[in-house]
Amino acid sequence: MSDASFAVVARAGDRIADLSTPRPVIDEDRLAANIARVQSHMDQHGLNFRPHIKTHKIPALAVAQLAAGARGINCQKVTEAEVFAAAGFGDILITFNIIGQQKLERLEKLNEKIPALKVVADSETTVDGLSAHFSGHQPLTVLVECDTGGGRCGVQTPEEAAALARRIAAADGLTFGGIVTYPKPQAAAAVEAFIVETLDRLKSDAIACPIVSNGGTPSLFEAHLVPSATEHRAGTYIYNDRQMVRMGHCTEDDCAMHVLATVVSRPTADRAVIDAGSKALTSDLQGFSDYGLIVGYPQARITSLSEEHGVIDLSNCTGPRPQIGEKLFIIPNHTCVVSNLFDTMVFHRGGVVTRVEDVAARGLVW
Repeated sequence: MSDASFAVVARAGDRIADLSTPRPVIDEDRLAANIARVQSHMDQHGLNFRPHIKTHKIPALAVAQLAAGARGINCQKVTEAEVFAAAGFGDILITFNIIGQQKLERLEKLNEKIPALKVVADSETTVDGLSAHFSGHQPLTVLVECDTGGGRCGVQTPEEAAALARRIAAADGLTFGGIVTYPKPQAAAAVEAFIVETLDRLKSDAIACPIVSNGGTPSLFEAHLVPSATEHRAGTYIYNDRQMVRMGHCTEDDCAMHVLATVVSRPTADRAVIDAGSKALTSDLQGFSDYGLIVGYPQARITSLSEEHGVIDLSNCTGPRPQIGEKLFIIPNHTCVVSNLFDTMVFHRGGVVTRVEDVAARGLVW
């Protein structure tokens, strides 16, 4: 038998210290400051800013990002874009190669619904698949994805980028929309060189390139060092996380998300166990050797996760150690993954709940 009371996570006015755990909590003031800080930087340098919603997956937060001055949003999957289209967003870039009949059919419906849908492609196979499906339908805007050093998807040279752009421009059912890249951090010079050569080749082919989309939260504050870009995309910045602190993008005081966890066991003097395991903190190390930073206990290390338990090594702690029943605030290594583990996010100001938002695009990974 179900108990409807379990569906109530929190109400405005509750103290977050009284919440059941594990539970991500979002500091409203830090959230707003992160949005304002990044948008101000982009405005200062005359760059359009396109937030990536993969970090939060919450339409209300994307509304706040647009209200601050962002131009459109970035989604990673068709199903994510469907959620945000249903919420009224009309300028969406999906930065993923879309393969397969089911995805193409849903993409077609999405393209008919919103005025400024864009996707990416990095191969003739992807372009030909898009063209075969969209021929005879409302044209789909396609950008060429370029690998400027990130080592993930993307054509490998400006020559290949121009060739694929020509193929898109000539394809039935498609419109060439520009180029897009997700580079490695601190690589602005290489990114700019790749873009400039690509634009020169497109100009020689008399192909207009309206969008040049650069990306990455770690590269946010050097976005202006890629002057040929027309826009920048980033997601993690809205919450920030331990990885962003390590990279110098922010400080611990800029991290808006904490995972609230409770100490449920102290089997030994040097070991504590919390109720946040891999289903709350994720097993994504991001290059760290432990699974999150415990606020107030910097020498404590979350050394292992099982599904529901997190084990903390206290052997290096020189001061007080967390006790059974104590609630801990943990800065996750990778905040984006945490968003996909919970149905709701609890927001607070000064430790008092302000609102609870559904993570509307949670689990939508295709």
